[in-house]
Amino acid sequence: MESFWDGVGVDLRLGTDVSDGRRAGLERALRDAVRDGRLAPGARLPATRRLAVELGISRGTAKAAYDQLVAEGCLTARQGAGTQVAPLPSVDGAAPEASARTRAPRFDLRPGHPTGRRPGPPPGSTVRLPVPVVD
Repeated sequence: MESFWDGVGVDLRLGTDVSDGRRAGLERALRDAVRDGRLAPGARLPATRRLAVELGISRGTAKAAYDQLVAEGCLTARQGAGTQVAPLPSVDGAAPEASARTRAPRFDLRPGHPTGRRPGPPPGSTVRLPVPVVD
């Protein structure tokens, strides 16, 4: 039978210190592996079910750790494509290239008036108030 980490290419060496909890330990081990370069950008991680069985933890614990690291930007996850190590940010500080699937938002939800100005008469215009007719 193949070794569990053969597909990943790294042994996370999870210690038995569970004082912070198993999820926190798994998060720390994965985060450190990404930062140290033991998990290269684009490296595919095992499914949460397989990871849970191998480490003797619940699938929910493994999923919560993956979800936290996705939220932090260390990992990327797409349903059906698995979980991978996120690409490293560019060194020059330039914004990452937009993917072909990225598009402008459909609605502008910023506060304010849709025309970009406050409602009412245009600036500089004279406002005529109705004068009551007295007979």
